[in-house]
Amino acid sequence: MGCFYALNPLPAEPFDLSQWSRARVNIDCHIVFDTKYYSVPYNLVHELVEVRSNPTTVEIFHKRQWVASHLRARGHGHTVTINEHRTRSHQAHLEWTPSRMVHWAQSIGPHTARLFERILAYKPHPEMGYRSCLGLIRLAGQYSSSRMEAAAERALAQGNLSLPGAAEAVLTEEASAAGGGNIACSSRDMTEHAKS
Repeated sequence: MGCFYALNPLPAEPFDLSQWSRARVNIDCHIVFDTKYYSVPYNLVHELVEVRSNPTTVEIFHKRQWVASHLRARGHGHTVTINEHRTRSHQAHLEWTPSRMVHWAQSIGPHTARLFERILAYKPHPEMGYRSCLGLIRLAGQYSSSRMEAAAERALAQGNLSLPGAAEAVLTEEASAAGGGNIACSSRDMTEHAKS
């Protein structure tokens, strides 16, 4: 007779392929996970959340409480939004509204203002452009207004709205070509820009 090996019974629960990570909720009510954007309820802006993912689903938890679930997106930079996560009243509570961002950009120059308008119009909802615009506002603390304006002009000419990475690359390239470092704005200048 042949040898028979007894196998253990299968576990009662299926094997969990989930992976856990953390993310911070951005001002646009989305987190970044695996180079994709997933919405969460607006009341969690700036909060740290836990992300449980498996090959088909992304679930988001805040302080161990489930807050959102999405089918896992495919493709780099894809945005998954549940409309109930965004509310019109949420915009009123945001410090940086689209009009305030454009107004700030006008203080830098017309190309920067046009770039902000295009970024905000490019996305299905203006709040989705906040991330890029706020990134450019942060860059303005490291570079002069004239350099920011030149980078915006170049980005517009190239049709590149994947900012702030593109603008930072332009600014770094210009600094290298000039043989110098960053030309920083004073903190007083940044404060004045932020208040306008």
